[in-house]
Amino acid sequence: METSVLRFADGPQLKLRIVFGEGAMLGPGKVLLLEHIRDSGSIAAAGRMMGMSYKRAWSLVEEMNRVFRAPVVLSMRGGAQGGGAQLTETGAAVLAHYQKLQDIAQEACAARMGALQDLLADISDET
Repeated sequence: METSVLRFADGPQLKLRIVFGEGAMLGPGKVLLLEHIRDSGSIAAAGRMMGMSYKRAWSLVEEMNRVFRAPVVLSMRGGAQGGGAQLTETGAAVLAHYQKLQDIAQEACAARMGALQDLLADISDET
């Protein structure tokens, strides 16, 4: 039986989740969904990229649209012209602010994250 040693090569990663209250949150998953919508122009395609159903992706978009003062995503129905979705100005601002907060948090925590990494053990996995 071969034993392989898995190492935490990338080290610990800080993942930011912002809780607005009453269950309303913004974290890595919703941010990735917004990025995929921005890049693909489609809620369905963005959901597929993340391995989630259109219904789940649409539900997350609706939730974000309710949380902010203005919608973060505008969607157009299908039909002869085809449908689509795009980030609004608010959606682009939400992404930019989140990414900046993530960068600030990562930088602020870098030394402690390094200290945590020094404490990590190698994990042996028998295959």
